Amino acid sequence: MPRIIPWIWPATTAESNAEPALYFDYAATTPVDERVIARMIECLGKADTFGNPASSSHAFGQRAKALVEGARQQVAELVNARPEQIVWTSGATESNNLALKGVAQARGKPTGHIISSQLEHKAVLDTLGQLEGQGFSVTYLAPDQDGAITPQALCQALRADTFLVSLMLVNNELGTLTDIDAIGRIVREHDALFHVDAAQATGKVSIDLKRLDVDLMSFSAHKTYGPKGIGALYIGSRAEGKLQAQIHGGGHELGLRSGTLATHQIVGMGEAFAMAREHAESERERISALRERLLKSLAGLPITINGNRTNHIPNTLSLTPYYDFALGNELALSSTSACNSASNEPSHVLLALRLRPSEALRTIRLSLGRYSTEREVDRAAQLIRSALTIPVP
Repeated sequence: MPRIIPWIWPATTAESNAEPALYFDYAATTPVDERVIARMIECLGKADTFGNPASSSHAFGQRAKALVEGARQQVAELVNARPEQIVWTSGATESNNLALKGVAQARGKPTGHIISSQLEHKAVLDTLGQLEGQGFSVTYLAPDQDGAITPQALCQALRADTFLVSLMLVNNELGTLTDIDAIGRIVREHDALFHVDAAQATGKVSIDLKRLDVDLMSFSAHKTYGPKGIGALYIGSRAEGKLQAQIHGGGHELGLRSGTLATHQIVGMGEAFAMAREHAESERERISALRERLLKSLAGLPITINGNRTNHIPNTLSLTPYYDFALGNELALSSTSACNSASNEPSHVLLALRLRPSEALRTIRLSLGRYSTEREVDRAAQLIRSALTIPVP
Protein backbone atom coordinates (compact mmCIF):
# COMPACT_ATOMS: atom_id res chain seq x y z
CA MET A 1 0.00 0.00 0.00
CA PRO A 2 1.47 3.41 -0.95
CA ARG A 3 2.37 5.87 1.77
CA ILE A 4 -0.36 8.42 2.54
CA ILE A 5 0.77 11.81 1.25
CA PRO A 6 -0.82 14.99 2.66
CA TRP A 7 -3.01 16.57 0.02
CA ILE A 8 -3.45 20.29 -0.78
CA TRP A 9 -6.90 21.48 -1.84
CA PRO A 10 -6.59 22.55 -5.51
CA ALA A 11 -7.18 26.15 -6.47
CA THR A 12 -9.51 27.13 -9.31
CA THR A 13 -8.16 29.15 -12.23
CA ALA A 14 -9.44 32.37 -10.65
CA GLU A 15 -7.70 31.48 -7.39
CA SER A 16 -4.40 30.33 -8.90
CA ASN A 17 -2.49 33.35 -7.65
CA ALA A 18 -4.12 33.28 -4.21
CA GLU A 19 -3.82 31.00 -1.20
CA PRO A 20 -5.70 27.70 -1.82
CA ALA A 21 -8.90 27.19 0.13
CA LEU A 22 -8.41 25.49 3.49
CA TYR A 23 -10.69 22.51 4.11
CA PHE A 24 -11.50 22.00 7.80
CA ASP A 25 -14.87 20.25 7.43
CA TYR A 26 -13.93 16.57 7.36
CA ALA A 27 -16.73 15.78 9.82
CA ALA A 28 -19.23 16.86 7.14
CA THR A 29 -17.62 14.72 4.45
CA THR A 30 -14.23 13.48 3.36
CA PRO A 31 -12.80 13.53 -0.18
CA VAL A 32 -12.74 10.08 -1.74
CA ASP A 33 -9.23 8.67 -1.61
CA GLU A 34 -7.67 8.32 -5.07
CA ARG A 35 -7.02 4.61 -4.46
CA VAL A 36 -10.70 4.14 -3.65
CA ILE A 37 -11.68 5.93 -6.86
CA ALA A 38 -9.42 3.64 -8.87
CA ARG A 39 -11.10 0.54 -7.41
CA MET A 40 -14.57 1.98 -8.07
CA ILE A 41 -13.80 2.72 -11.73
CA GLU A 42 -12.93 -0.95 -12.21
CA CYS A 43 -16.63 -1.73 -11.60
CA LEU A 44 -18.22 0.60 -14.16
CA GLY A 45 -17.32 0.16 -17.83
CA LYS A 46 -18.08 -2.58 -20.35
CA ALA A 47 -14.58 -3.96 -20.00
CA ASP A 48 -14.89 -3.95 -16.21
CA THR A 49 -16.95 -5.74 -13.54
CA PHE A 50 -20.27 -4.04 -14.33
CA GLY A 51 -22.63 -6.99 -13.86
CA ASN A 52 -25.56 -7.18 -11.47
CA PRO A 53 -24.40 -9.00 -8.31
CA ALA A 54 -27.81 -10.72 -8.15
CA SER A 55 -27.34 -12.26 -11.63
CA SER A 56 -25.90 -15.54 -10.42
CA SER A 57 -26.47 -17.46 -13.66
CA HIS A 58 -23.52 -15.95 -15.58
CA ALA A 59 -19.93 -14.85 -15.05
CA PHE A 60 -20.66 -11.11 -15.20
CA GLY A 61 -22.93 -11.28 -12.17
CA GLN A 62 -20.73 -13.81 -10.39
CA ARG A 63 -17.68 -11.55 -10.65
CA ALA A 64 -19.67 -8.60 -9.32
CA LYS A 65 -21.00 -10.75 -6.49
CA ALA A 66 -17.45 -11.75 -5.56
CA LEU A 67 -16.42 -8.09 -5.32
CA VAL A 68 -19.45 -7.28 -3.17
CA GLU A 69 -18.65 -10.10 -0.77
CA GLY A 70 -15.00 -9.11 -0.67
CA ALA A 71 -16.01 -5.59 0.33
CA ARG A 72 -18.37 -6.99 2.96
CA GLN A 73 -15.39 -8.83 4.42
CA GLN A 74 -13.33 -5.61 4.45
CA VAL A 75 -16.02 -3.68 6.33
CA ALA A 76 -16.43 -6.54 8.80
CA GLU A 77 -12.68 -6.73 9.43
CA LEU A 78 -12.45 -3.06 10.46
CA VAL A 79 -14.95 -3.64 13.30
CA ASN A 80 -14.15 -7.32 14.03
CA ALA A 81 -17.51 -8.67 12.93
CA ARG A 82 -18.52 -11.54 10.65
CA PRO A 83 -19.22 -10.63 7.01
CA GLU A 84 -22.73 -12.10 7.18
CA GLN A 85 -23.54 -9.57 9.93
CA ILE A 86 -23.06 -6.62 7.54
CA VAL A 87 -26.08 -5.40 5.54
CA TRP A 88 -25.56 -2.79 2.80
CA THR A 89 -27.60 0.42 2.91
CA SER A 90 -27.45 3.82 1.21
CA GLY A 91 -25.68 5.39 4.20
CA ALA A 92 -25.81 5.87 7.95
CA THR A 93 -29.17 7.65 7.76
CA GLU A 94 -30.82 4.60 6.23
CA SER A 95 -28.93 2.32 8.61
CA ASN A 96 -30.29 4.29 11.57
CA ASN A 97 -33.81 4.13 10.16
CA LEU A 98 -33.56 0.39 9.58
CA ALA A 99 -32.20 -0.21 13.08
CA LEU A 100 -34.66 1.95 15.00
CA LYS A 101 -37.84 1.53 12.96
CA GLY A 102 -36.94 -2.06 12.17
CA VAL A 103 -36.69 -3.09 15.83
CA ALA A 104 -39.67 -1.03 16.98
CA GLN A 105 -42.05 -2.10 14.23
CA ALA A 106 -41.06 -5.76 14.46
CA ARG A 107 -42.63 -5.79 17.93
CA GLY A 108 -46.04 -5.83 16.28
CA LYS A 109 -47.59 -3.08 18.41
CA PRO A 110 -46.55 0.55 19.04
CA THR A 111 -45.78 0.22 22.72
CA GLY A 112 -42.59 0.17 24.75
CA HIS A 113 -39.78 2.51 25.73
CA ILE A 114 -36.67 3.67 23.84
CA ILE A 115 -33.72 5.61 25.30
CA SER A 116 -31.52 7.95 23.29
CA SER A 117 -29.90 11.33 23.93
CA GLN A 118 -30.27 15.01 23.18
CA LEU A 119 -26.94 14.94 21.33
CA GLU A 120 -27.84 12.52 18.56
CA HIS A 121 -27.71 13.22 14.84
CA LYS A 122 -30.98 14.24 13.17
CA ALA A 123 -31.03 10.87 11.42
CA VAL A 124 -31.70 9.35 14.85
CA LEU A 125 -33.72 12.16 16.44
CA ASP A 126 -36.13 12.56 13.53
CA THR A 127 -36.56 8.80 13.24
CA LEU A 128 -37.38 8.57 16.95
CA GLY A 129 -39.83 11.44 16.49
CA GLN A 130 -41.65 9.34 13.90
CA LEU A 131 -41.79 6.41 16.32
CA GLU A 132 -43.13 8.66 19.08
CA GLY A 133 -45.91 9.66 16.72
CA GLN A 134 -46.78 5.99 16.33
CA GLY A 135 -47.11 5.52 20.09
CA PHE A 136 -43.66 4.54 21.32
CA SER A 137 -42.23 6.32 24.38
CA VAL A 138 -38.77 7.91 24.06
CA THR A 139 -36.47 9.36 26.72
CA TYR A 140 -33.72 11.73 25.56
CA LEU A 141 -30.81 11.73 28.02
CA ALA A 142 -29.17 15.08 28.80
CA PRO A 143 -25.37 15.29 28.67
CA ASP A 144 -23.18 16.29 31.60
CA GLN A 145 -21.21 19.55 31.50
CA ASP A 146 -18.50 17.91 29.39
CA GLY A 147 -20.96 16.70 26.77
CA ALA A 148 -20.95 13.06 27.90
CA ILE A 149 -23.89 10.69 28.11
CA THR A 150 -23.04 8.71 31.23
CA PRO A 151 -23.87 5.16 32.29
CA GLN A 152 -25.44 6.66 35.43
CA ALA A 153 -27.87 8.72 33.34
CA LEU A 154 -28.84 5.61 31.41
CA CYS A 155 -29.45 3.59 34.58
CA GLN A 156 -31.78 6.26 35.91
CA ALA A 157 -33.80 6.26 32.67
CA LEU A 158 -34.24 2.50 32.27
CA ARG A 159 -37.79 1.18 32.66
CA ALA A 160 -39.29 -2.26 32.74
CA ASP A 161 -40.55 -1.76 29.18
CA THR A 162 -37.28 -0.36 27.74
CA PHE A 163 -36.51 -2.50 24.68
CA LEU A 164 -33.99 -0.35 22.76
CA VAL A 165 -31.18 2.12 23.49
CA SER A 166 -29.60 4.22 20.72
CA LEU A 167 -26.47 6.35 21.24
CA MET A 168 -23.70 7.62 18.95
CA LEU A 169 -20.12 6.53 19.54
CA VAL A 170 -18.50 9.81 18.42
CA ASN A 171 -20.44 13.06 18.52
CA ASN A 172 -20.39 14.69 15.10
CA GLU A 173 -20.15 18.26 16.45
CA LEU A 174 -18.01 17.88 19.57
CA GLY A 175 -15.86 14.86 18.78
CA THR A 176 -16.59 13.46 22.25
CA LEU A 177 -16.73 9.72 22.87
CA THR A 178 -19.56 7.77 24.48
CA ASP A 179 -18.60 4.94 26.82
CA ILE A 180 -20.42 2.27 24.81
CA ASP A 181 -18.46 -0.45 26.60
CA ALA A 182 -19.98 0.31 30.02
CA ILE A 183 -23.36 1.32 28.60
CA GLY A 184 -23.55 -1.82 26.47
CA ARG A 185 -23.12 -4.04 29.52
CA ILE A 186 -25.96 -2.23 31.30
CA VAL A 187 -28.25 -2.55 28.29
CA ARG A 188 -27.41 -6.23 27.92
CA GLU A 189 -28.18 -6.90 31.59
CA HIS A 190 -31.55 -5.20 31.07
CA ASP A 191 -32.21 -7.55 28.11
CA ALA A 192 -32.73 -4.62 25.70
CA LEU A 193 -31.04 -4.08 22.33
CA PHE A 194 -28.25 -1.53 21.92
CA HIS A 195 -27.85 0.46 18.69
CA VAL A 196 -24.78 2.62 18.09
CA ASP A 197 -24.39 5.24 15.35
CA ALA A 198 -20.70 4.92 14.40
CA ALA A 199 -20.70 7.14 11.30
CA GLN A 200 -18.05 9.46 12.77
CA ALA A 201 -16.03 6.71 14.43
CA THR A 202 -14.65 4.39 11.74
CA GLY A 203 -10.94 4.83 11.25
CA LYS A 204 -10.76 7.16 14.25
CA VAL A 205 -11.35 4.80 17.18
CA SER A 206 -10.92 1.06 17.60
CA ILE A 207 -14.16 -0.94 17.34
CA ASP A 208 -14.31 -4.59 18.37
CA LEU A 209 -17.84 -5.95 17.98
CA LYS A 210 -16.84 -9.37 19.21
CA ARG A 211 -16.04 -7.79 22.58
CA LEU A 212 -18.60 -4.96 22.83
CA ASP A 213 -22.19 -5.57 23.92
CA VAL A 214 -23.56 -3.84 20.82
CA ASP A 215 -26.39 -5.35 18.80
CA LEU A 216 -26.70 -2.89 15.92
CA MET A 217 -24.16 -0.41 14.51
CA SER A 218 -24.52 2.09 11.66
CA PHE A 219 -21.70 2.98 9.24
CA SER A 220 -21.17 5.48 6.43
CA ALA A 221 -18.51 5.41 3.70
CA HIS A 222 -18.24 9.12 3.00
CA LYS A 223 -16.97 9.95 6.50
CA THR A 224 -14.06 7.55 5.93
CA TYR A 225 -12.71 8.63 2.50
CA GLY A 226 -15.21 6.51 0.61
CA PRO A 227 -18.08 7.50 -1.72
CA LYS A 228 -21.38 9.07 -0.73
CA GLY A 229 -24.55 7.03 -1.09
CA ILE A 230 -23.33 3.81 0.54
CA GLY A 231 -23.32 2.59 4.13
CA ALA A 232 -23.94 -0.51 6.18
CA LEU A 233 -25.69 -1.81 9.27
CA TYR A 234 -24.10 -4.38 11.55
CA ILE A 235 -26.70 -6.81 12.93
CA GLY A 236 -25.49 -8.88 15.87
CA SER A 237 -26.82 -12.27 16.87
CA ARG A 238 -29.21 -10.88 19.51
CA ALA A 239 -30.86 -8.65 16.89
CA GLU A 240 -31.28 -11.38 14.26
CA GLY A 241 -34.93 -11.86 13.40
CA LYS A 242 -35.91 -8.73 15.35
CA LEU A 243 -35.88 -6.20 12.50
CA GLN A 244 -38.66 -5.36 10.07
CA ALA A 245 -37.47 -4.36 6.59
CA GLN A 246 -38.12 -0.76 5.56
CA ILE A 247 -37.49 -1.15 1.82
CA HIS A 248 -39.23 -3.99 -0.04
CA GLY A 249 -38.93 -5.42 -3.52
CA GLY A 250 -36.65 -8.34 -4.30
CA GLY A 251 -35.57 -9.61 -0.93
CA HIS A 252 -31.93 -8.56 -1.24
CA GLU A 253 -29.61 -8.49 1.79
CA LEU A 254 -31.32 -11.34 3.65
CA GLY A 255 -34.68 -9.69 3.01
CA LEU A 256 -33.76 -6.65 5.08
CA ARG A 257 -32.89 -4.16 2.32
CA SER A 258 -34.17 -4.69 -1.21
CA GLY A 259 -32.61 -3.02 -4.24
CA THR A 260 -29.93 -3.74 -6.82
CA LEU A 261 -26.55 -3.50 -5.12
CA ALA A 262 -24.29 -0.67 -6.37
CA THR A 263 -21.11 -2.67 -6.89
CA HIS A 264 -18.85 0.35 -7.47
CA GLN A 265 -20.00 2.10 -4.30
CA ILE A 266 -19.79 -1.06 -2.21
CA VAL A 267 -16.29 -1.79 -3.49
CA GLY A 268 -15.38 1.83 -2.70
CA MET A 269 -16.62 1.47 0.87
CA GLY A 270 -14.76 -1.79 1.30
CA GLU A 271 -11.50 -0.31 0.03
CA ALA A 272 -11.93 2.80 2.21
CA PHE A 273 -12.51 0.69 5.32
CA ALA A 274 -9.54 -1.54 4.48
CA MET A 275 -7.33 1.55 4.23
CA ALA A 276 -8.74 2.86 7.51
CA ARG A 277 -7.83 -0.42 9.17
CA GLU A 278 -4.26 -0.31 7.83
CA HIS A 279 -3.54 3.34 8.61
CA ALA A 280 -5.70 4.02 11.68
CA GLU A 281 -2.91 4.22 14.24
CA SER A 282 -0.57 6.40 12.17
CA GLU A 283 -3.42 8.72 11.18
CA ARG A 284 -4.52 9.14 14.80
CA GLU A 285 -0.98 10.05 15.82
CA ARG A 286 -0.53 12.55 13.00
CA ILE A 287 -3.94 14.21 13.45
CA SER A 288 -3.44 14.36 17.24
CA ALA A 289 -0.23 16.29 16.64
CA LEU A 290 -2.03 18.65 14.27
CA ARG A 291 -4.78 19.26 16.81
CA GLU A 292 -2.25 20.11 19.51
CA ARG A 293 -0.47 22.44 17.10
CA LEU A 294 -3.80 24.16 16.34
CA LEU A 295 -4.74 24.50 20.01
CA LYS A 296 -1.31 25.91 20.82
CA SER A 297 -1.71 28.47 18.04
CA LEU A 298 -5.13 29.50 19.35
CA ALA A 299 -4.03 29.74 23.00
CA GLY A 300 -4.93 33.01 24.67
CA LEU A 301 -7.80 33.84 22.33
CA PRO A 302 -11.24 34.67 23.80
CA ILE A 303 -12.76 31.26 23.03
CA THR A 304 -14.25 28.29 24.88
CA ILE A 305 -13.61 24.70 23.79
CA ASN A 306 -16.82 22.67 23.93
CA GLY A 307 -16.86 19.09 25.14
CA ASN A 308 -14.45 16.95 27.10
CA ARG A 309 -10.79 17.78 26.35
CA THR A 310 -9.48 14.24 26.94
CA ASN A 311 -12.28 11.79 26.06
CA HIS A 312 -12.52 12.71 22.38
CA ILE A 313 -11.18 11.96 18.92
CA PRO A 314 -8.43 14.32 17.73
CA ASN A 315 -10.20 15.16 14.47
CA THR A 316 -12.95 17.49 15.71
CA LEU A 317 -12.79 20.76 17.63
CA SER A 318 -15.79 22.90 18.66
CA LEU A 319 -14.96 26.52 19.55
CA THR A 320 -17.22 29.26 20.89
CA PRO A 321 -15.75 32.79 20.70
CA TYR A 322 -16.80 35.24 23.41
CA TYR A 323 -18.18 37.66 20.83
CA ASP A 324 -19.33 37.82 17.21
CA PHE A 325 -16.64 37.71 14.54
CA ALA A 326 -16.34 37.35 10.79
CA LEU A 327 -14.27 34.88 8.79
CA GLY A 328 -13.73 35.14 5.04
CA ASN A 329 -14.13 32.39 2.45
CA GLU A 330 -10.57 31.15 2.77
CA LEU A 331 -11.49 28.71 5.55
CA ALA A 332 -14.07 25.97 4.94
CA LEU A 333 -15.64 24.91 8.24
CA SER A 334 -19.04 24.40 9.85
CA SER A 335 -21.03 26.10 12.55
CA THR A 336 -23.01 22.90 13.18
CA SER A 337 -23.52 19.52 11.53
CA ALA A 338 -23.99 19.55 7.75
CA CYS A 339 -27.56 18.28 8.08
CA ASN A 340 -28.46 21.23 10.34
CA SER A 341 -26.63 24.03 8.55
CA ALA A 342 -29.39 24.88 6.06
CA SER A 343 -31.86 25.75 8.84
CA ASN A 344 -29.76 28.60 10.31
CA GLU A 345 -30.98 27.49 13.73
CA PRO A 346 -28.72 27.08 16.76
CA SER A 347 -27.23 23.62 17.11
CA HIS A 348 -29.36 21.35 19.29
CA VAL A 349 -26.12 19.74 20.52
CA LEU A 350 -24.74 23.04 21.79
CA LEU A 351 -28.07 24.02 23.33
CA ALA A 352 -28.03 20.69 25.17
CA LEU A 353 -24.65 21.76 26.59
CA ARG A 354 -26.44 24.81 28.05
CA LEU A 355 -24.99 27.32 25.60
CA ARG A 356 -27.18 30.33 24.92
CA PRO A 357 -28.61 30.52 21.36
CA SER A 358 -26.36 33.48 20.57
CA GLU A 359 -23.31 31.48 21.70
CA ALA A 360 -24.35 28.44 19.70
CA LEU A 361 -24.84 30.52 16.56
CA ARG A 362 -21.29 31.87 16.64
CA THR A 363 -19.68 28.52 17.45
CA ILE A 364 -17.42 26.99 14.79
CA ARG A 365 -16.49 23.37 14.21
CA LEU A 366 -13.04 22.65 12.84
CA SER A 367 -12.45 19.07 11.70
CA LEU A 368 -9.13 17.68 10.54
CA GLY A 369 -8.49 14.73 8.29
CA ARG A 370 -6.16 12.61 6.21
CA TYR A 371 -4.99 15.44 3.99
CA SER A 372 -4.64 18.19 6.59
CA THR A 373 -1.13 19.64 6.85
CA GLU A 374 0.84 21.70 9.35
CA ARG A 375 0.86 24.58 6.87
CA GLU A 376 -2.95 24.49 6.66
CA VAL A 377 -3.27 24.37 10.45
CA ASP A 378 -0.98 27.36 10.85
CA ARG A 379 -2.87 29.34 8.21
CA ALA A 380 -6.26 28.48 9.74
CA ALA A 381 -5.06 29.57 13.18
CA GLN A 382 -3.79 32.82 11.69
CA LEU A 383 -7.16 33.54 10.06
CA ILE A 384 -9.08 32.81 13.27
CA ARG A 385 -6.67 34.87 15.36
CA SER A 386 -7.01 37.81 12.95
CA ALA A 387 -10.81 37.57 12.98
CA LEU A 388 -10.91 37.60 16.78
CA THR A 389 -8.48 40.47 17.27
CA ILE A 390 -11.21 43.09 16.84
CA PRO A 391 -14.82 42.22 17.83
CA VAL A 392 -17.47 42.70 15.15
CA PRO A 393 -19.78 45.55 16.28
